[in-house]
Amino acid sequence: MNKPRALKKGDRVAIIAPAGPTDKEQLTQGIRVLEERGLDVVLGRHVFDVEEDIDILDQNRLFDLHEAFRNPSIRGIFCANGGFGTARIAPKIDYAMIKGNPKIFWGYSDITYLLNAIQNFSNLVTFHGPMVASDLNDEERTTETESSILSLFTGEPLTYDSRNSPLNTITYGTGEGRLIGGNLTLLTNGLGTPYQVNTNGAILLIEEVQEPAFKVNLMLTHLQQAGLFDTVKGVVIGNFQAEPDEHKKIKKVLQDFFTRVSFPVVENFHIGHCQPNYGVPLGVNAKLTTSPPRLEVDSGVR
Repeated sequence: MNKPRALKKGDRVAIIAPAGPTDKEQLTQGIRVLEERGLDVVLGRHVFDVEEDIDILDQNRLFDLHEAFRNPSIRGIFCANGGFGTARIAPKIDYAMIKGNPKIFWGYSDITYLLNAIQNFSNLVTFHGPMVASDLNDEERTTETESSILSLFTGEPLTYDSRNSPLNTITYGTGEGRLIGGNLTLLTNGLGTPYQVNTNGAILLIEEVQEPAFKVNLMLTHLQQAGLFDTVKGVVIGNFQAEPDEHKKIKKVLQDFFTRVSFPVVENFHIGHCQPNYGVPLGVNAKLTTSPPRLEVDSGVR
């Protein structure tokens, strides 16, 4: 898997919105965070577009994505926010061009579809991390969320343990492999397509937001019956945001589903729709241990 070059102060980065239009005030606040890190921020032409014609909408989103990768002055690409519809543009992406222009691509939620598609066809490490408008705005962001961007500058490996959040082990053991995954709904939507996540010999990360327990169970069962858990080396359970009563039901679903598997499973990582929201590279080697619970992840940049 090809690692993009690490960022340095003065680098130009682009912000695009391939999953939906962004809030201007929140985006401005998030841009300030990137600028304080010494980055020169440029906006994709269509980050604020609200277009009723779906074909035009997809063309515009694809234009910004391609322009950001094609422009040699841009060293990193950050998504503004989530939304829906990235699966529609996946078949139209010029993956050969992206492979020839490797750079940081950062986002999560609906962006999960693109994170996996780019890995599958461009052999490029991608990044599951907090987005500029939805996570780095003044109201939402925490110091930990903001600091996770620093890993793009240092090139140092990441260690996530109970100092970051109180981790809980569901199934004990040790697993090592590529860290892959993202939003559970998008992973399920990708099944049977060329953009399906490759779980063979991997550590699988899953997270979700505002889905009921019965649907979480349905999606996990779908992944299981599609064979995605047959050869995984471990599962990292990120945030499953839901109302308190529903969250209790989801925790039971996760416990019941993963209790008797043969690989290690650890939950309560603050990765996903939460604050803090820790960014992690996908496609690099990772090690999941349970005594004590800890996730070690290689750097995503070179």
